[in-house]
Amino acid sequence: MIRTIAASAALVLVGGVVHAQTPAVTNAACEQLAASLKLPHTTVTSAQAVPAGHYTPPGARQAIAGLPAFCRVALTLKPSSDSDIKSEIWMPLSGWNGKFQQVGNGAWGGSIQYAALADGLRRGFAMASTDTGHAGPDASFAVGHPEKLVDFGWRAVHETAVQGKATAKALYGSAPRLSYFNGCSGGGRQAFMAAQRFPEDYDAIIAGAPGYNRIDVGFQTIGMIQATHKEPGSLIPVAKQQMLHRAAVNACDAHDGLTDGLIDDPRSCRFDPGTVACKAGDAASCLTAPQVEAARRIYAPVVDPRSGNRIADGLEPGSELHWESVAGANAHAMYNDMFRFVVFQDPNWDFRTLDVATHLDRARKADAGVLVASSTDLRPFTSRGGKLLIYHGWEDQNIPPRGSISYYEGVVKTMGRDATNAAVRLYMVPGMGHCGGGDGPNTFDMVGALDEWRDQGRAPAAIVASKSENGKVVRTRPLCPYPQVARYKGTGSIDSAENFSCVAP
Repeated sequence: MIRTIAASAALVLVGGVVHAQTPAVTNAACEQLAASLKLPHTTVTSAQAVPAGHYTPPGARQAIAGLPAFCRVALTLKPSSDSDIKSEIWMPLSGWNGKFQQVGNGAWGGSIQYAALADGLRRGFAMASTDTGHAGPDASFAVGHPEKLVDFGWRAVHETAVQGKATAKALYGSAPRLSYFNGCSGGGRQAFMAAQRFPEDYDAIIAGAPGYNRIDVGFQTIGMIQATHKEPGSLIPVAKQQMLHRAAVNACDAHDGLTDGLIDDPRSCRFDPGTVACKAGDAASCLTAPQVEAARRIYAPVVDPRSGNRIADGLEPGSELHWESVAGANAHAMYNDMFRFVVFQDPNWDFRTLDVATHLDRARKADAGVLVASSTDLRPFTSRGGKLLIYHGWEDQNIPPRGSISYYEGVVKTMGRDATNAAVRLYMVPGMGHCGGGDGPNTFDMVGALDEWRDQGRAPAAIVASKSENGKVVRTRPLCPYPQVARYKGTGSIDSAENFSCVAP
């Protein structure tokens, strides 16, 4: 029930948190922004009031349903002579919770994230998204356009935050009380970049499966396709990936004391694909010698042979059902594009030629800090009260999950455990692939958890995740803040989160 507290505001419960709503604004106030809104190096392309119900975004084939009435402002930002950044700000015409949320992009960006805008709008946020400064899903824009690469790397997100919050202030008459960023994969990289480079842009940040070191991980990802294409017999077909997955789960499942079809923490199990090697010839139920070699390389870390330093971790046992997209018929498009268009600037570059010893230095030099966000000193962000919530699926095939643990432990080393615990949380998700999917519960409300933490001061402990089949929830589990893990209490259904507790490993 809504309780009136003043003529200008009300309280409403959203995502488990009580928010103060601001008064409604008129359609005319929204549309007047087209002429009245003046922002640095920014053009207001359009400002329109959108009625409640269905809305079909530009270029979309399907309408988004269930939207409140909102003000849609489209911006074109040109912070450099070669910039052409498109951003959109969606703001509820009534029921604004006083907060701003910007959403991230996957892979190479190139489009506004309309579904994510809609999700946040329904929760009462003023929302923002950017195309990162170019149109299209590949990295061809980077060739000969270093400023556009900078826009993609960090500038488009920063500029959208600054101008987006200014747009909200112009409409509502007051600036957002709190500002959040929420992204996964490439959006996780953007999240790290924001926290490290622009600590004043956001008050709290969600970074899912953060690809914060795209350069080094690129050698791991391309190394996987090299492994399965080393010779004609190296490719592991989908049916054998499924067989290998069953073998890995059977070998590692019970290491957490519970046989439930999930590998809770793959680090506790050493699985060798050689255990399913064919005794003779080939069969659907085993791996040939070249396939065993390829699988071992996929699980293995990448090491610089010159120094012996680990460059990137490998994938984990349990990830096999996702291998087709990274080690199947074709090279992973995002990483392949990174080397083709950013590192070598040659659209005909062949992934088979990549070599760590020969090309690592060149790749890092080509990046020059534009794509990589690896600093573990978050004190400029956390000293302002900033909160960072990281999550990563153990079955992730695009970004090795141990990288998030390494980063978190690096933050602890830099800032100290107490300071880290006060501002940073990491959640490793058993059985989840890249930003979702997989064997385990993979649906959870990180925005609600972050909002409670930053706005209400209640630090997240266990976050309940659910798994659905045919529209029905079939299992829930608690996600535990690292290094804690979920352990079965010994009684009750193993499909109910209430029968688990978070404990030290």
